[in-house]
Amino acid sequence: MKKKLKTTSRKTSATGKSTKRARTANEVAVALKATVLKGKPAKAQLRHIPWSSVEVEALNPLLGRHFVVGQNVMLARVLLKKGCVVPEHSHHNEQITYILEGTLKFGIDGKEIVVNAGEVLTIPPNMPHWAEALADTVDLDIFCPPRADWMNKTDAYLR
Repeated sequence: MKKKLKTTSRKTSATGKSTKRARTANEVAVALKATVLKGKPAKAQLRHIPWSSVEVEALNPLLGRHFVVGQNVMLARVLLKKGCVVPEHSHHNEQITYILEGTLKFGIDGKEIVVNAGEVLTIPPNMPHWAEALADTVDLDIFCPPRADWMNKTDAYLR
């Protein structure tokens, strides 16, 4: 018998209604362990940060990023060259993607979704997804909570 936890998840039934149920310990462990910050989050503080002052991290020849981390949220500026593919992955972090320039094609929830400049895509926690740059693209990704795997550089799927 699997131990039940108090943590809940929402599941959509065949009728389209959202239902709540307790997650099992095994389901909770599915989230990437490296994406969870250990210890107390840093104290929130007022900061003014020009993007030009944040070094771009080159992950591979087609992908670069830089990010700013707050107490409970992360804002990343991701630079993808045409043809860049971000392999399928999932994380426990909720993600909002806003395309500033270019176009990304996402594979998510059994669909392919093309997101153009000026458009937004919301990705729920733990939902597997991949992306392909159909043009040189600049996108802003917001994560809640912040991506510990990105901060700790343990995100091997991007390198």
